Amino acid sequence: MRLDKYLKVSRIIKRRTVANEACDAGRVLINGKTAKAGSEVKIGDILEIHFGNSIVKVEITRIGETARKEEAGDMYRQISVSRVQPEE
Repeated sequence: MRLDKYLKVSRIIKRRTVANEACDAGRVLINGKTAKAGSEVKIGDILEIHFGNSIVKVEITRIGETARKEEAGDMYRQISVSRVQPEE
């Protein structure tokens, strides 16, 4: 499955266009490497998403074309959330 679609279906990012923009800006990594929106993801991949001054790290546990709101959280396991100190 494409990375941008996975981010939307899993509701990590609410809209696919926003997921595309995050990927284009280099704010999404798959297994430590900068990823494009069209990159393929698979179960076991570690995603690192930079949201402002926070970094969210998740492991993909399930992939599906669609997911109800209640099921979306089961598509990944949150590993960590960390804050980045702003550069001065």
